[in-house]
Amino acid sequence: MKNDYKKKTGLIIRKDGEYLVGTILYSTDLRWSWSPFDAWITRSREEARKVARKVGGEILLFNPVLRQMKEAE
Repeated sequence: MKNDYKKKTGLIIRKDGEYLVGTILYSTDLRWSWSPFDAWITRSREEARKVARKVGGEILLFNPVLRQMKEAE
């Protein structure tokens, strides 16, 4: 229970200073945000790599509890 904050760490995608949130409902357009707290987050490196390649973004490790972010690769 003590290290539960580590389980909150995930991978997010950043491009041009914005973070990928997801797609707009009923559309293929992407939604971006200036805040990493809004970002789509995954724990799967393969899934993050696939999305990052598709959108031309970079993968970051992000922990919203500790408010820490760093490059994943």
